[in-house]
Amino acid sequence: MNVEDIKESWEISGSQEHFSGRVISVRTDEVRMPDGSAAKRDYVVHPGAVAVVALDADERVLLIRQYRHPARHLLWELPAGIRDVPGEPLVDCAARELAEEASYRAATWHTLVDVYTSPGMSDERIRVFLARDVEPLPEDEDDFVRKDEEIDMPAIWIPLSEAVEKALAGMIHNSPAVAGILAAYAASADGFKGLRPADAPEA
Repeated sequence: MNVEDIKESWEISGSQEHFSGRVISVRTDEVRMPDGSAAKRDYVVHPGAVAVVALDADERVLLIRQYRHPARHLLWELPAGIRDVPGEPLVDCAARELAEEASYRAATWHTLVDVYTSPGMSDERIRVFLARDVEPLPEDEDDFVRKDEEIDMPAIWIPLSEAVEKALAGMIHNSPAVAGILAAYAASADGFKGLRPADAPEA
C-alpha cells in the first residue's frame, strides 16, 4: 500500500456553526460514514498558518518565546503567523512573519514540512519553511508595531542539534516548532538537497 495522505471529503448531510470569532469558528458536521450511517463531528475551522525554521551559517535555529494562553505556558516557538492575506503566496507570508516577529530576512527558502496540527479537532494546517542565508532586517524596513503577546518576545539562536535534544527531552512543546526542528535536522543529512521548492503546491 502506498504511504501517502489522500485528499478526500465524505458527504456532509448537515452542518451547524456554533461560534464565529476573529480567527476561528466552531462547527458540527453530520458526516456520512462508509456503511451509510451518519456521525456528528465537531471541529475548529482555522485559516491555516506558516512557520519558519531560520538557520544561520553556523546551523543555529532562531527561536522566539511567546505566551500561549490556552496552554498556560511560555512556549519556545518558530516565527510563525496566520494566513491572513487572501491570495498571498505562502512563502511571502512566511517572509513577512519572519520580518515582523523576529526582524530578520532570508535569501534562500525551501518548503520543509506540512502538518495538520490536530486533525481530529481542527482543519488547521501549517506549512513550515526552511529559511537560510539569514540577515537582520535593515532598520528602515523594521517598522512593524508589536502588541499583546508579541511585545518583548525574547529571541535566541541555538544549535539545531541542541534544539533537537530539547524537543526530544520534552523541553519544547509547540507542535510546528517540534516538527520543523526535527525535519530540518533530518533534511540536513544531505545538505537540504531533498527539500521541495518554496512554492511547492499543497496536497
